[in-house]
Amino acid sequence: MPVLTRLMPSPVVVDIRAGALDDLAAILTDQRIAPTGKLAFAISGGSGKALMERFAPAFPDADWFDDADGTIDGAVKLADSIKKAGRYDAVVSLGGGKVVDCAKYAAARVGLPLVAVATNLAHDGLCSPVATLDNDAGRGSYGVPNPIGVVIDLDVIRDAPVRFVRAGIGDVICKISAVADWELSHKVNGEQVDGLAAAMARQAAHAVLRHPGGVGDDDFLSVLAESLVMCGLAMSVAGDSRPASGACHEICHAFDLLFPKRNAQHGEQCGFGGAFATFLRGDLDTAKEMVATLRRHGLPVLAEEMGYSNQDLVDAVLFAPQTRPGRYTILEHLDLDADQIRDAYANYAKAIGS
Repeated sequence: MPVLTRLMPSPVVVDIRAGALDDLAAILTDQRIAPTGKLAFAISGGSGKALMERFAPAFPDADWFDDADGTIDGAVKLADSIKKAGRYDAVVSLGGGKVVDCAKYAAARVGLPLVAVATNLAHDGLCSPVATLDNDAGRGSYGVPNPIGVVIDLDVIRDAPVRFVRAGIGDVICKISAVADWELSHKVNGEQVDGLAAAMARQAAHAVLRHPGGVGDDDFLSVLAESLVMCGLAMSVAGDSRPASGACHEICHAFDLLFPKRNAQHGEQCGFGGAFATFLRGDLDTAKEMVATLRRHGLPVLAEEMGYSNQDLVDAVLFAPQTRPGRYTILEHLDLDADQIRDAYANYAKAIGS
């Protein structure tokens, strides 16, 4: 009998609204998540610790761990701490992206489901099957299961530094470029494109790109949070990060590796990388639309706006393909040399009206 459908790994609970954390106890005692109520909380040193003080009385049987520091060593330490402490129904991450990624890796290592409680919307790792962690070689991506639950309280999001919300905007909008890179690889190399994953990522990006609201509006924040979740699910559908990561992320990772002491936010770099890659692809209208949205939300659209010189930009674009060996994007397709990159960037800056 032919397969008539496919199963998609996805959370059993997605709660995105103002005041969502008021119902956290009820969400976490859901029989599908924590039948005994025994939970291991992974928290950050900032927002996570503050929320621990708020919620600890509601979870008397929970244990709290602060090992999650965004590194592979921290994730392994967190897993070991959870394993030694006792038996749990689930792991709950309470904090930003570093905590989520550490908790995803640790939960997978000890064989427990994860509930991701976000305190900011800085990037799409919240609901993705990937944990991005710093290691001795720089930074690596590790395959993990999707969270079983996602909770995003818009009241908490509004209290986070606005730069984190803006970064999430950049990380969503760049999916337009990432999907275009995927389709380019299909055209040139015959790489298979998963139509559902591509559609999910692209529509999530367009929902944010064309939303008239701003970072202080609940309606806009809801759309941004939903889009970040959809991008994560698109990666699950595809089986890797392809629908969410192309030349935009190669450029971002190059900045991170070449200039680790002065790199900008992940989403800031990805938003810029997506707009520049779209320009390189020859799609000037879309590049201008992306730039206009990034500017409207206060995001950088030029290398110098992130503290990089023109030479830094050239070095990063030259190095970018090495960050994802085997991935084919507009950067690999054009194979520009240093002078060509310098000229292309000058043309980009002129075209967007810098």
